[in-house]
Amino acid sequence: MSSDPLEWRNRSPGNLDDEFPPASTVAVEPAVARSLEAFRGWSEQAFESRRDALTAAREAIRNDQENLARLIARETGKPSREARLEIGAVIAKFDLTFADGERYLHEEKVSDGPYPAAVRQFPRGPAAVIAPFNFPIHLGHGATVAYLLAGNTVLFKPSPFAVHTGASYAALMQSALPPGVFEFVPGWSETGRLLSIHPAVRSVCFTGSIPAGTALARELAADYSKSLALELGGKNSVIVWADADLDAAAAAVADGMCLTAGQRCNATSRVLVHRDVESDFLERLLGAVDAFLPGNPLDEATRLGPVISAAAVDRYREVTAVDAGEWLRSGNVLESVAGRRGHFVQPAILKAGDPAHLDASLLGRRETFLPVLVVETITGPDDAAERHAAWPFGLTASVFTSDRKLFDRLGRRLAVGNLYWNLPTTFSPSTLPFGGWGASGNGRPGGRGFIRFATDEQSVQWKA
Repeated sequence: MSSDPLEWRNRSPGNLDDEFPPASTVAVEPAVARSLEAFRGWSEQAFESRRDALTAAREAIRNDQENLARLIARETGKPSREARLEIGAVIAKFDLTFADGERYLHEEKVSDGPYPAAVRQFPRGPAAVIAPFNFPIHLGHGATVAYLLAGNTVLFKPSPFAVHTGASYAALMQSALPPGVFEFVPGWSETGRLLSIHPAVRSVCFTGSIPAGTALARELAADYSKSLALELGGKNSVIVWADADLDAAAAAVADGMCLTAGQRCNATSRVLVHRDVESDFLERLLGAVDAFLPGNPLDEATRLGPVISAAAVDRYREVTAVDAGEWLRSGNVLESVAGRRGHFVQPAILKAGDPAHLDASLLGRRETFLPVLVVETITGPDDAAERHAAWPFGLTASVFTSDRKLFDRLGRRLAVGNLYWNLPTTFSPSTLPFGGWGASGNGRPGGRGFIRFATDEQSVQWKA
């Protein structure tokens, strides 16, 4: 792990004078060995026994949810109101996964074949879960609970930017599980790579960038029996039609671009607005975005926290310097807010000019992961579908229109894993599957039903 720092210190992005204790990289090989050893006993336990242990983990998290939410806000800059919603989703994920387990994990009898038969599910072995900073618990947790309930063990690598949040979550999970069933493996990119390519690790769930996900897929190509779930982000569109409720559309777009400071895979990155209502929509949008003022993430009133790092601020400066139209809200970096130094930026909105120029720019085909929005003008369904398809991502899209037939007709032409009618692109409840197409991933990463990717399937038949 020579390319990973052995030790590092995080500072709160909302208060750079708030420094965390040092964090250390953990060696991969011993962690995998412990996970493999624990797998033998954990996989042999009954479904009900594993569910009971995870129920105890759920209660441990429930009892510590305020501390966890505050830690998320402090370490990642996510506003407190969002952090509490994340922990609520974490708690709810247990019961949703238990229901999925009842549906998918039990032996299925088959009676319509030539012989009596059954389909059985078998856990694979240790699973590596590589979590991001923006939802430091929730996004990795969905896969974690599914893997564990199915009888696998888990090696959990948090984002290094949220390592203390990850450590607190890990301690609560470990308090309810046998030793080695849940291993906490902090580190940087090399740690994640070594976990993923280890031959004893039989499943990988990775949430992160396209370059990192692509490199990981290439490395794992030879180990083709290993399950790989990739969630690689998006450039998500809201299409605003001429008959749309413009106030609702503007509010949804403002939320979609500013929640978590735009650092969501399903954030709204672009708006395709019909030319007949463009002026009226933009007036409403600018007003809605003005409500997102950078603030202290620990303050209950804050709706827009800081971005995660100085590197993200540099990327914001680079992106908001792009000359591809008219900036309706210029990029602005704030060195401090309410007397606290931090990585604060303001929402920025570009009214795009020439589409070819836009597509060739940094704002075109690259996920920005910032509170930055591009607005383009459209004239009809073909125009909307073609402009949406010009960018290679396929995670979420939303259509605002009062015409259900138009929504259905246009929606069938939008190659995305998650499609919404008159809802924000960020509305992704755990009660539904969640995954992206195209450059956004391989469609497996989370939401309802992920447990289908946590086992190997065996067909059994016999002659009576």
